[in-house]
Amino acid sequence: MGGYAHVVTATELGLPALRGSTTRDPARPDDPRLIDGFGRVATDLRISLTDRCNLRCTYCMPAEGLNWMDRAEQLTDGELVRLIGIAVRELGVHELRFTGGEPLLRKGLEEIIAASAALEPRPDISLTTNGIGLARRAEALAAAGVNRLNVSMDTLRQDRFATITRRDRLSDVLDGLAAARAAGLSPVKINSVLLRGVNDDEAVDMVRFAVAGGYELRFIEQMPLDAQHGWERSEMITAGEILDRLREGFTLTPDPTERGGAPAERWIVDGGPAVVGVIASVTRPFCGACDRTRLTADGQIRNCLFARTETDLRALVRGGASDAEIADTWRDAMWGKLPGHGINDPGFLQPDRPMSAIGG
Repeated sequence: MGGYAHVVTATELGLPALRGSTTRDPARPDDPRLIDGFGRVATDLRISLTDRCNLRCTYCMPAEGLNWMDRAEQLTDGELVRLIGIAVRELGVHELRFTGGEPLLRKGLEEIIAASAALEPRPDISLTTNGIGLARRAEALAAAGVNRLNVSMDTLRQDRFATITRRDRLSDVLDGLAAARAAGLSPVKINSVLLRGVNDDEAVDMVRFAVAGGYELRFIEQMPLDAQHGWERSEMITAGEILDRLREGFTLTPDPTERGGAPAERWIVDGGPAVVGVIASVTRPFCGACDRTRLTADGQIRNCLFARTETDLRALVRGGASDAEIADTWRDAMWGKLPGHGINDPGFLQPDRPMSAIGG
């Protein structure tokens, strides 16, 4: 079975965590926020709740799945809520996005969200899901505190959905989208990846569907985060190609709204009010405005989606570290963030972990 290289932590080796063991870089300013050496401040925490998924998308993992994380390695609900609280109260994080794998597979999801929503100051809470099971849980998620969500869906055709995901579940996703809209979650965004020779002729149809349904569609360039390490730049549909396809059916006008750290370039469709987004992580990287920090399901901090190193907060939590010690370790992790992801550098190396184990 395919898998990914695992980062062995002190906890797994049976070694005690060293409290306050990191050495602070004297150049790091006395700033309580998650600031890096290039002046960026991380205020958006991406939280992976599990590496498990109930789809097998061809651009993400092999048909047989992966060697899933052992339950003992995963943060407990209490550990997770504690770290989220430190991020919000001590580090200035004010946006939380829960991801997976597939976050709806995490037991206690609604309770984790409710505990996060009860924090002061109250963070903005979003969820990224593949939509399987969303129809029966959308109301509970909204009641728990989810403000908005993103649903991954790459095609409107049942046969293509089954080919891409290796599961015949398109109707479940469509039902989930409708339920999310009915539950008052807004905006409901659709994330789509166009694959050359597979679904790249559906760009216009996908936008028409989104506009008619009151959803906001975002196309995402395929990134080198597959477990198989089979990504090929030549096979990727670029942002330029996506926009060319869309202009065959619509008049696109740049959205004048300030983008800030948002990953998507937004375009007004046929004069509005509908918009479509394009996330061009590869060809038009937006690293200079990145405001994200990432927590994996096993308690590792990643200061970049494509980071090759991680900082182990789980060992600190289980080793008895104080909130202040954990917060300062987190600050050190972010201070060392590189200026960019380096995808376009000749020496770029894909992360050992695939997207399902990092979180979107």
